[in-house]
Amino acid sequence: MGLVDFHSTSSVCMIKSSDIGLGYASFLYRHHCFSFRRYQWRISPMASALPANNFQEQVQQCLTGASFIRPHLRKLSPYQPILPFEVLSTHLGRKPEDIIKLDANENPYGPPPEVFEALGSMKFPYIYPDPESRRLRAALAQDSSLGSEYILAGCGADELIDLIMRCVLEPGDKIVDCPPTFTMYEFDAAVNGALVIKVPRKPDFSLNVELIAEAVEQEKPKCIFLTSPNNPDGSIISDEVLLKILDLPILVVLDEAYIEFSGIESRMQWVKKHENIIVLRTFSKRAGLAGLRVGYGAFPLSLIEYLWRAKQPYNVSVAAEVSACAALMNPAYLEKVKAALVQERERLFSLLKEVPFLKPYPSCSNFILCEVLSGMDAKKLKEDLAKMGVMIRHYNKKELKGYVRVSVGKPEHTDALMECLNSFR
Repeated sequence: MGLVDFHSTSSVCMIKSSDIGLGYASFLYRHHCFSFRRYQWRISPMASALPANNFQEQVQQCLTGASFIRPHLRKLSPYQPILPFEVLSTHLGRKPEDIIKLDANENPYGPPPEVFEALGSMKFPYIYPDPESRRLRAALAQDSSLGSEYILAGCGADELIDLIMRCVLEPGDKIVDCPPTFTMYEFDAAVNGALVIKVPRKPDFSLNVELIAEAVEQEKPKCIFLTSPNNPDGSIISDEVLLKILDLPILVVLDEAYIEFSGIESRMQWVKKHENIIVLRTFSKRAGLAGLRVGYGAFPLSLIEYLWRAKQPYNVSVAAEVSACAALMNPAYLEKVKAALVQERERLFSLLKEVPFLKPYPSCSNFILCEVLSGMDAKKLKEDLAKMGVMIRHYNKKELKGYVRVSVGKPEHTDALMECLNSFR
């Protein structure tokens, strides 16, 4: 049909339009000729059975914005996030303060008062943030007793999950996922063109270590993503189990978003002993900073160097770093809030056990997973509670069909939830 001539001052090359794709050739055809630095592209029509006008009409019809999108992303299903107060208020016709939000594991007590003071007194919000988050990493080093050289901060732990995948995975590489668990791992793998090897958890939601080992041997995945406590059931991974997985030839990414509520120590120190473990943490649950997006991770020194090279330079905003540092200045507040949520978790669990159509599972986190029994529909239960101003989480995934998850709130939130649930008896 034609030739694309690439002219430079030193060489000439001719590329068949079939070699570069009809969509791109049509783009060049319609623009005839354009310059880019010292190079010039030109399309020269050649003899063809198809008239030039018809060719131009065809390529114009087939060229759309989606033509430029990577093929695997055209099939990607969007992540289903939880709606914020403002959107829920419009949907439900209720004031935000009249909505009891127990669907996203947020900290209902919010951050320490020092955070609000720090945000109100920011001196340089018009200056780009520190690309290395030095002040925050120094505070985290003191908080965790781990050197700052092992720590990398991010715009939420979600950014670090994606960064790890971008640095580690080639398109077509594999990860191991152990559902039911945090669905962001599967989503980010799809975004990065990776394949997901699913090793389902046992009926009690514990890991099936034997099947994980078998999957690693047969499928040769690059990494495995684990959460402890696990979202959505709240179970924890023992040292014994984690060490068995670390013995496998695979990078272990351990997500400790909810570790503060578990009563066990973080494994952040493990990055000094094991070359194949990454530990992720967040300020969203512990410090009530979900809206400001601050996460961090501990990495082996041999690995963190490459993440520094690949990360976005200004990924943690001035407001986020100021807030996180201020939160760490009041450990007594953080401990008090954690204790209140753990205490309320135990009370909520006891009350949910008395509901005849719910089977709650013991949790080491700030949420409780419940199986919906007695023929009641889990989705309808969620919708009926929403009409009453109480939001809980319902799942469409097959592993959790018939389950709902309830975040731990303040005592008055628990009281309101139980009043609604008791009205369904």
